Amino acid sequence: VDESEFGALDNIFERGQQNGVVCEMIDEARLKEYEPHVAGIRGIHVPETGIVDYRQVAVRLGERIQEKGHLIQTGAEVVGIKHHADGITLQIRAGDFTAKQVINCGGLFSDRVARLGGAHPDSKIVPFRGEYYELKPEAEHLCKSLIYPVPNPEFPFLGVHFTRMIHGGVECGPNAVWAFAREGYTKSNINLRDLLEAATYPGFLKMACKYWKTGLGEMWRSFSKPAFVEALQRLIPEIRSEHLVAAPAGVRAQALGPDGSLVDDFLIDESDRMINVLNAPSPAATSSLRIGQSIVDLLAPRIE
Repeated sequence: VDESEFGALDNIFERGQQNGVVCEMIDEARLKEYEPHVAGIRGIHVPETGIVDYRQVAVRLGERIQEKGHLIQTGAEVVGIKHHADGITLQIRAGDFTAKQVINCGGLFSDRVARLGGAHPDSKIVPFRGEYYELKPEAEHLCKSLIYPVPNPEFPFLGVHFTRMIHGGVECGPNAVWAFAREGYTKSNINLRDLLEAATYPGFLKMACKYWKTGLGEMWRSFSKPAFVEALQRLIPEIRSEHLVAAPAGVRAQALGPDGSLVDDFLIDESDRMINVLNAPSPAATSSLRIGQSIVDLLAPRIE
């Protein structure tokens, strides 16, 4: 929406081309053809982008696992990990499991599970809640497809955007606010252990000092609907507060380095009997099959 963003937009376009994505740089006139209500002067059109029902994807992947005779055990908190000469045992509340190799994809708790297994990751997971609104049906015509802003390269969050959902409706958001619990899906979810662990982590304190102004803006949007609307209006000026209803929030498991840097790439740590996925930022869901293949490639030499 502003000429100052051209450099970052060009960089995204070049990366798309390098990775074989079908995409095209378009001017304001073309932009208005695709999205008549958007406030933009240049953009990248990606005709092959799409939306899936990811809950249904996960259900089907689970069915595939079970069809091959494997077990999915839910409600099984890992409370300890013991290494043996010929294997590794997960101590969980439902009973112990022993294996030759363990892959830890624990998301919001991945760093804690890694430490239980004897790893010493430099980074720590700090939870950020992403809050959303949804367009009311009478305003859905304002967004035809998926509309994303140019992200801030120093702050690896997508920024407030518009997503037309697969079952109908248009989702708007998110912001990115520090959650006071690793599973802090609402403002009232507070876990003192999680809160103190983040608040006393040097990496978090350094990040907070560096991005305090951005953080305050995100917090303000969390408590002020008009401020959230203003952020949305940067992309679609016709949006009004009465067009929006609150939608469920998500929590991002953000790995923070000890120097205060937000890890913006996939982070995988290996030890003798464990592979720890310590950061899986967006587009983790989109890339999940490819990430899985990469992990299998790491695992294959260990079990031959």
